[in-house]
Amino acid sequence: MLVALAALIPLLGPSSALHGTGEAAAPGAGGVALLRTALFAALCVPVGELFVNRLARSVPGAFVNGPPARSVPGTEEAAGRPAVPCSWSPFAAVTGFVAALGLASVVATGYLVPDGLSDIDVGGLYASRDGKLALLEVNAFLAAGLCAVSRRPVTQLWPLGAVVVAEALRAHPTTEHTPLTGSGLTLVHLTCAALWTGGLLHALRTLRRWHGRYGTQAGAALLGLYARVATVLLAAITATGVWSSLRRMPPETVLQQLTATAYGRALLAKVLLVAAVAALALWARRRLRRAADPLSACAPAWAEVVALGLVVAVSGLLTALPLPIRW
Repeated sequence: MLVALAALIPLLGPSSALHGTGEAAAPGAGGVALLRTALFAALCVPVGELFVNRLARSVPGAFVNGPPARSVPGTEEAAGRPAVPCSWSPFAAVTGFVAALGLASVVATGYLVPDGLSDIDVGGLYASRDGKLALLEVNAFLAAGLCAVSRRPVTQLWPLGAVVVAEALRAHPTTEHTPLTGSGLTLVHLTCAALWTGGLLHALRTLRRWHGRYGTQAGAALLGLYARVATVLLAAITATGVWSSLRRMPPETVLQQLTATAYGRALLAKVLLVAAVAALALWARRRLRRAADPLSACAPAWAEVVALGLVVAVSGLLTALPLPIRW
């Protein structure tokens, strides 16, 4: 139900955000926003798993001495590593591959929704910068899926990094003013967002698996490790987000464009959601430190995951809306 609710944001968001602004949406904006949301979500899941699995190895009381081994549910302790939940990375890679393939088909038809396979010029993708980046994302998710089911799933970090770089370059074409600065900001912003969102989801899944196995202290220690890193991630996300917004909307026009343009309205919704996420994170951290049962922090943390899912959906919507005019 929550996934269906999140899908409505990119599907119905363009028409709602554009209402009364006088701006025109690109063809198939809702579908593009949905595909972009799926791609972002597919990126967050494996990045978060790799991040939290690394944190879990340093948790006292949840690690049996021995060399790390491939994660097979039920054999982790015997292999010398803490128990981790079943990986969702292969499913995320399939989702990302399908979403990237759909976005590549849109690029191959000149940013029009194709009516059939005959409308898609696959060879034309090699002739444009956006086409090459779209193909890179398709191949990167395919490689990430193969790495996820291999003996060394940690190697999927490299193709996932390629997806982040491709997204950062795609978001800032060469015609933009100082495109490398914008790409650098997006690179940091997207990386930190993936670590925060995917990391919290996998941390809570790990705590559920650890329940009754390692005790409260190990779970609280893992959540505490994540919370300390999340503070830095939130600061980086906030700084890069504000800087990127000011590059798109000059300071003297921000307040007007937040309500008068579709991009500004979607950005305002994202800011409010991130503020709610930060409040939930603060609530969870207070419970983790002061409550008699530190794992009672899981309740607001799960609510934070839901809010972060909505942030991902709004982020997908932002990529499909027309950029604001630099008044």
